[in-house]
Amino acid sequence: MSQTEVELQSQRLEASNISTSSVAQDHNMDEEEGHARQQQLGADGEEEEEEMNGPLLIEQLEGNGITTSDIKKLKAEGYHTIESIAYTPKRQLITVKGISEAKAEKISNEAAKLVPLGFTTASEFHSRRSELICLTTGSKQLDTLLGGGVETGSITEVFGEFRTGKSQLCHTLTVTCQLPIDMGGGEGKCLYIDTEGTFRPNRLVSIAERYGLSPNDCLDNVAYARAYNAEHQLNLLHLAAQMMAESRFSLLIVDSIMSLYRTDYAGRGELSARQTSVAKFMRTLQRLADEFGIAVVITNQVVAQVDGMSGMYNPDPKKPIGGNIIAHASTTRLSLKKGRGEQRICKIYDSPCLPESDCVFAIYEDGIGDPKVEDDE
Repeated sequence: MSQTEVELQSQRLEASNISTSSVAQDHNMDEEEGHARQQQLGADGEEEEEEMNGPLLIEQLEGNGITTSDIKKLKAEGYHTIESIAYTPKRQLITVKGISEAKAEKISNEAAKLVPLGFTTASEFHSRRSELICLTTGSKQLDTLLGGGVETGSITEVFGEFRTGKSQLCHTLTVTCQLPIDMGGGEGKCLYIDTEGTFRPNRLVSIAERYGLSPNDCLDNVAYARAYNAEHQLNLLHLAAQMMAESRFSLLIVDSIMSLYRTDYAGRGELSARQTSVAKFMRTLQRLADEFGIAVVITNQVVAQVDGMSGMYNPDPKKPIGGNIIAHASTTRLSLKKGRGEQRICKIYDSPCLPESDCVFAIYEDGIGDPKVEDDE
């Protein structure tokens, strides 16, 4: 082989090595890019999974004969999620202006395809309930009494006489619902409907400082509204549904539930109309709790029983107002009584899972807490 041929073969070998090295580098780069894309897809998948775990927005119904105009009409009546449609009777959807009977049937059927409404096993239901969180009240003793705190996805009624701590408990929950889950919070905002003018934002400042939260951020995370009549009180729930569909809320407070109904419906002649209106309000509250998984806390007043036998068989003749409508709609009912000094007594009045028991808590400048040692002595 001549020297020229040897040099040519050497050049071909070098070119081949360079080409192989380039291919290997390109392959490694492709693998790295593919890995990066997979990580991004995984992250997107996790975000999609998180979105799927929340309520389904009503816009997803658009199509298959359901128009954008239909969606707007439903949202104008307070329906912002597919769950709200699935939980509503068809005859009620027909009352929405511009929605025909055939269209209501179509909308209801499409919603039923996306929201499971059939039977499930008790084990599956138990698994779902184990995912529910509880909001701390600020008092360890009260949290223990409640099985961990105020349960989300249900309605908790707190009733008692004047100065028993109903509004003070609500103010504390307004802050604690914003805490991280590992601190007993719900990592969400609070909606506060005030019917008696007892809400005081300055109370939230000291409570927020107690938990190391920014007072300004804490106040910004509270959506407050004053209700002036029973109809307005119900309309505020429609606004609340819209807000919860757009942002993360973990608590809805109504303080107090029956105050406006007692003034707007006076006399026995309007008792039936009052109870019908109360039932509609409570049903809407439960629907919001089911849709968004929030904790609903309502306060209630008490009234003295006037029958002559109440004092003989009942050591406490006072009962919460609202009758059976409130009693059946509330999941957990708590009775508050005034104790010595800043102490208050909370008793489980009714609950499907908690035993009848009571505990003592206290009201301080920075919210609800456990009684101090000197308070017990």
